[in-house]
Amino acid sequence: MSSHKVIKTIAEINERIKKGQAVVLNAEEMTEAVRRMGPEKAAREVDVVTTGTFSPMCSSGLLFNIGQPEPPKIRTTRVWMNDVPAYAGLAAVDAYLGATELPEDDPQNKVYPGQFKYGGAHVIEDLVAGRSVHLRATSYGTDCYPRRSLDRTVTLADLTCAQLLNPRNCYQNYNAAVNCTSRTIYTYMGPLKPDMRNVNFATAAASRRCSMIRGSVPSAPGRAFSLAAGKATSSVRARSTIPHPSAPRKGSPSAARARSWCAAISRA
Repeated sequence: MSSHKVIKTIAEINERIKKGQAVVLNAEEMTEAVRRMGPEKAAREVDVVTTGTFSPMCSSGLLFNIGQPEPPKIRTTRVWMNDVPAYAGLAAVDAYLGATELPEDDPQNKVYPGQFKYGGAHVIEDLVAGRSVHLRATSYGTDCYPRRSLDRTVTLADLTCAQLLNPRNCYQNYNAAVNCTSRTIYTYMGPLKPDMRNVNFATAAASRRCSMIRGSVPSAPGRAFSLAAGKATSSVRARSTIPHPSAPRKGSPSAARARSWCAAISRA
């Protein structure tokens, strides 16, 4: 006999969603509902609790495989997509395209503050949108991989594998940035206008909605922990590249340690 006072199956909840009868609250609203009506009644009346948040994450990228559609085969050593270089120090035709990577001929901010019109994130956006991308690759050639160059147009559907692999997502120490000065401040995440006229923010840092920050994620997350990101099936793979649990902070979530996670997002 279960000790839980309220039992709902996923099938029952899905049926209520299909019929348009499901009661859906976000995590902040659920907290208030529990305070107001108690945990048992809240669990009985609420079917779904959402924990979605928003964060622009620079430590993101696309892990992909271009396949070997025709002989001779190639072991790529340098790869470009729409002239944006991808890291090719992997096996055969695997590569990784970072979201913040720039074309090699981009002037960056040599002409200050720079324009940064196109980069890795734009390539990923083009692929997801179904647009064609110019793929170039070179190699030194071997007996088993004799081909030395590749030049073709590809779409997302042409790639043997395409996964977003994000070394650092949902970082608790990201909150919001504003510019209190009278001049524009140029950051690599975009300009901050003077006199607090805009804000660069991430809701994951301050929101009660983020279950990963509030401590409900296992201390050693792995393939078993899944989540949804942009409607794609995703999973938490490991701790991120810069965990910093001792960072001082005020307010909610006061009891949580500073965390960030490495997430892998499969093609939707």
